[in-house]
Amino acid sequence: MTHTPRVVILSGGLSHERDVSLRSGRRVAESLRAAGAEVTVHDVDADLIPALRDIRPDVVWPILHGASGEDGSIRDVLELVGCRSVGTGPRASRVAWSKPVAKSVVARAGIATPDYVTLPQSLFRELGAQVVLESAVERLGLPLVVKPSQGGSALGVTLVSTMAELPQAMVSCFAYGEIALIERAILGTEIATSVVETADGPVALPSVEIVTDGPYDYDARYNPGRTEYFSPARLTEEQAEAVASTAIRAHAALGLRGLSRTDMILTPDGTPTFLEVNVAPGMTETSLFPQAAVAGGHALPDLYLSIVEHARAGGA
Repeated sequence: MTHTPRVVILSGGLSHERDVSLRSGRRVAESLRAAGAEVTVHDVDADLIPALRDIRPDVVWPILHGASGEDGSIRDVLELVGCRSVGTGPRASRVAWSKPVAKSVVARAGIATPDYVTLPQSLFRELGAQVVLESAVERLGLPLVVKPSQGGSALGVTLVSTMAELPQAMVSCFAYGEIALIERAILGTEIATSVVETADGPVALPSVEIVTDGPYDYDARYNPGRTEYFSPARLTEEQAEAVASTAIRAHAALGLRGLSRTDMILTPDGTPTFLEVNVAPGMTETSLFPQAAVAGGHALPDLYLSIVEHARAGGA
């Protein structure tokens, strides 16, 4: 491959995470241009397919967060128009996008994940909120985490310590999705481990440890100051190997490609516990994937170009 790669970065979209996607897209575009790639950034709109046919990119990199970017639909469209893309294919994206489905898949692969129940908003109303919530607490105990079954950036996510906090947590959750995932809260160290596929197979980047002054919510994720990151995470060699292995196993079990980020809790007994996986990790200045890459000694332009070239060669 001798010619400069032509890359179209998709960012923006219409999800709640549009702003994050735009920031991620700009950062990756800057890095790829620094590496010598020819880069066009495009939103997801009526001009997209004509633009792809005109540009004829070597690779499309969807950096879209939320529904259309992570549920496989944009990747279905890219396949329809014959474009190679960075990252996971449409079918595996749909599996990873649903947190309960992803949890069931990794659990079958022998990876620990917190016990949970899912509740559609319609059923929640039909059965009566109070009796359903009491049953959930009876089964799972407290504290609990309530989150939309799909989505990212911690939108609609609440840590619940008392029964009295649960109804409002459900209201917040249903503002972002029709199905709530009520999960047993696991105490421990919050870890994010990114995986990149190379010619030699998937490799885990150094894990990032996340310490916040409260919940790791949307504000804590994208506004500097509320969250402290340790990259690499403050882990023993054995713990670091365990979380890296867990991220690679989750990546493989879910059929992911190119790159991913697995979020987990490392419990005090040293068990990495899977929470969710992201097939389109954030790439902003405070995002975890770039922090992990830098901690691993990677120059971002070189790493992002290698991800593009891997996709271009048909490896992702």
